[in-house]
Amino acid sequence: MIKPFQFKEFTVHQDKTAMKVGTDGVLLGAWCTLDNFPDTILDIGSGTGVIGLMLAQRSDAMTIDVVEVDENAYEQTVANFEESDWGDRLYCYNSTFQNFADEIAEEEETYDLIVTNPPFYTDEFETESDARNKARFTSSLSFLELITGVVKILSSDGKFAIVIPYKEEENFINLAKEQHLIINRICRVQGNETSEVKRVLMEFSFHSTEINSEHLIIEKERHQYTEAYINLTKDFYLKM
Repeated sequence: MIKPFQFKEFTVHQDKTAMKVGTDGVLLGAWCTLDNFPDTILDIGSGTGVIGLMLAQRSDAMTIDVVEVDENAYEQTVANFEESDWGDRLYCYNSTFQNFADEIAEEEETYDLIVTNPPFYTDEFETESDARNKARFTSSLSFLELITGVVKILSSDGKFAIVIPYKEEENFINLAKEQHLIINRICRVQGNETSEVKRVLMEFSFHSTEINSEHLIIEKERHQYTEAYINLTKDFYLKM
């Protein structure tokens, strides 16, 4: 039996989906900016719905939509949303992002904030599990398809935030730039002081600003978290 993940203000059941609650999603949900008070938010590839739930806790946005292609993950997300205090603001669509973006664009609707912890590991072999492959590999949604869809439905002053492997940083920034999305904020993440930078959090918009560059180290030693990491995640993790 896979135990639910208990946060301070909500619970995430994760027994039905291939993708469990992980550091990447929690970091993104805590780090992405809400300074522009978004009224409409979209999370692409919800998994368990954890990022949507975090953004419901952090904001007053009236519409928080998530889109999830895998049926089991979709059902898990819906159940987690319904059990939370913010069920009236959270809605999950079972669709590919490409189809979803086309439909939203046709209706001429936009989002003020779009976030995603997308499928990746493009250069590693695919696992036996189809659901896990869909969740983990860009074969089901390439970076270019992702960016193209985002550009269609991001409001003119909207923000787009993502977490990806550090080695993909330059490639992703260049792809985004070709689609007129400009990097505004960046945070490179290390597990500890001696480990390599593995992940990067990035935020884009259609407007050029001075780039806010940050560096985050998660642990001082095993299970001893840095002050910066505690400050970022303390509203969510029980033991922070």
